[in-house]
Amino acid sequence: MLNAQCTISLSDMKHCKTYLLLALMMQMTASAASQAYDFQNTKLKDEKRVELLISQLTLDEKISLLSTNMGVPRLGIPSLSCYEGLHGLALGGPAANNGKKTVEGREVPDDLPTTIFPQAYGMGCTWDREAVRRMGDIEAEEARYYIQRPEARRKGLVVYAPNADLARDPRWGRTEESFGEDPYLTAQLSVAMVRGLQGDHPRYWKTAALMKHFLANSNEDGRDSTSSNFDERLFREYYSYPFYKGITEGGSRAFMASYNCWNGIPMCVHPCLQQTARNEWGNCGIICTDGGAFSMLVTAHHYYPDLTQAAAAVIKAGTGQFLDRYQPHVKAALEKGLITETDIDRVIRGNLFVALKLGMLDGEDTSNPYAAIGRDTTAQAPCYRPEVMQTVRELTSKSIVLLKNEGNALPINPSTVKTIALVGPYADKIIYDWYSGTPPYEVTILQAMREAAKARGIRILYAPDNQMGRAEQLAAEADMVIVCTGNHPYGTKPDWKFCPVPSDGREANDRHSLQLPDEDEIRRLQAVCPNTVLVLVSSFPYAVNWSNDHLPAILHVTHCSQEQGHAVADVLFGQYNPAGRTTQTWVRDILDLPAIMDYDIRHGRTYMYCRKPVLYPFGHGLSYTRFEYAQARIVKQDKKQLTVSVTVKNTGDRDGEEVVQLYASYPDSSVEHPARQLRAFERVSVPAGAAREVVLAVDRQDLTHWDESAHAFVAETGRIRFEIGASSADIRTAVEAR
Repeated sequence: MLNAQCTISLSDMKHCKTYLLLALMMQMTASAASQAYDFQNTKLKDEKRVELLISQLTLDEKISLLSTNMGVPRLGIPSLSCYEGLHGLALGGPAANNGKKTVEGREVPDDLPTTIFPQAYGMGCTWDREAVRRMGDIEAEEARYYIQRPEARRKGLVVYAPNADLARDPRWGRTEESFGEDPYLTAQLSVAMVRGLQGDHPRYWKTAALMKHFLANSNEDGRDSTSSNFDERLFREYYSYPFYKGITEGGSRAFMASYNCWNGIPMCVHPCLQQTARNEWGNCGIICTDGGAFSMLVTAHHYYPDLTQAAAAVIKAGTGQFLDRYQPHVKAALEKGLITETDIDRVIRGNLFVALKLGMLDGEDTSNPYAAIGRDTTAQAPCYRPEVMQTVRELTSKSIVLLKNEGNALPINPSTVKTIALVGPYADKIIYDWYSGTPPYEVTILQAMREAAKARGIRILYAPDNQMGRAEQLAAEADMVIVCTGNHPYGTKPDWKFCPVPSDGREANDRHSLQLPDEDEIRRLQAVCPNTVLVLVSSFPYAVNWSNDHLPAILHVTHCSQEQGHAVADVLFGQYNPAGRTTQTWVRDILDLPAIMDYDIRHGRTYMYCRKPVLYPFGHGLSYTRFEYAQARIVKQDKKQLTVSVTVKNTGDRDGEEVVQLYASYPDSSVEHPARQLRAFERVSVPAGAAREVVLAVDRQDLTHWDESAHAFVAETGRIRFEIGASSADIRTAVEAR
């Protein structure tokens, strides 16, 4: 091959063939100069490139790749790690290591600014795939932007999101991280989040979506040593279903194993990681432990006598990333012959596949369109772009659930309401949870209400609490009282294992009450001003029975959104017609719940099996307008899909959105099924007085049940009943098929 510095006079070339050969050789030489390693050749298949890279790694480099650091500097692979991203990027990790700084006079986690959306629980309440996808896309844009920035102390392209866990019990301390209790809804939103994070390029990912926490991790108390026990049917149909869809439909190739056991085997060494997730579903990427879960195999589960044997077991199970100190124990396992270098090759292959999809193995190749994001050092951070700020406001409004609205108490009528007393701990404070980043700005409910009220000639009075009867005094002057209260997520609380309020909860702490602590104060205010409205700012449901029985209106919004104030004010004043829906069953009494460690949901848990009256059913949410449903009809069915059509008419005088929900049941089946199961939904906009045809597509695969003897999904025989309506308890029309 000619050297790149070789020169030949064109006058010496006697034939055109010689010139073409020379040109080709010079092109190959230039390509070789820019491609330092064979694994950087983007024309090769992905598997071949990863294989070539592994062949060039030293043993120490292979061991280092068992961590979240995916780089190999010697080979030109940048050192990139991970970000938390449940509802916005946390660039410094959970609660930014409990550091704080001041934003507009308020303490928030110390970090570079990123766009902060409502908690995942609130995003679930949107029932809007596109809204969740847009959130993921904005997060991915910011991740790409910040890896180019020297001021970012942590750089990553693996995003820990979505949380595909199911919130089977409202006492679960991490309910705030989940999209809800239903596997179909959670799966649909998880797929949307994955697609938003990873983008739609045919070769590259914008970021890598790493789902949490596989599997059935919905108790915090004792999570490091307890076992979640249930049969394989529930594994297939309920607990694993969102992860399965996130991989097979969303395209995620990464997830985190949970702390707990399933049927006595710790998840980070469970055989289902290899047998099911990798071999059946095709997760050829990352499987990682949760933080500290490796050492807990010895210290909490007592599953292995020492960390050397535990390290070997983790790798043998197909888990390729450790989230705590592991290197000495992996090296000891190698020395003792418990694992081989080939075992390490096998599990880091998935980590390197993810790195390849992110473009980290391409060297100087410039074909990755996402690599250019943030390279312009004069460009504004994405979180400051007006269109991004507007998106957060819109998505936060979509997340708000109008739980009750008796006598059209809302929206606020400026002709009858001239003075509003706005009270409560969250009227002028936005609280950030454990996985929040730092927002570029924030708008509290008080700030936004003052803006909106001024334009309408309404006076706003404010008190953060009722000390010395101050809130009651304001209530006496007001035409309406709005109480903003709920839980405290303790996002930056340094005491990890302490929640002083029994009804509060977060990671490492389950809730021990469903009572709203401020309900007595609400009673006092309502006694002074009967027109008292509750804005419940919370990460999970409450048993607000008294408030539901006595207050004219109740709204629910979750914590964290930087646009919380504008979104709430928009709904209260009618600038936005609410259409959020509950994603969990709101029970009336904590005694209506089975024991928290009972993971068999058939014992009365979730809307599918709950047999007692509830406060607010799954899928519930009101509007400022009314919708009528025509008779549903089946318009198409084949071996893969069944399509149901229903016309929805807005009979009110306001434009609005309706969340049309389809539930399936099986009247002729000899197999036990839930009373009804969500199998399709669409959030649709319908102008006042107009009608819209809503088409609901049902996958035939979702009309099956898991047969343990056949070890396969089996199609239902006989009639299939489809019930369509505005919630799981508000069915408007039905149709049957076979």
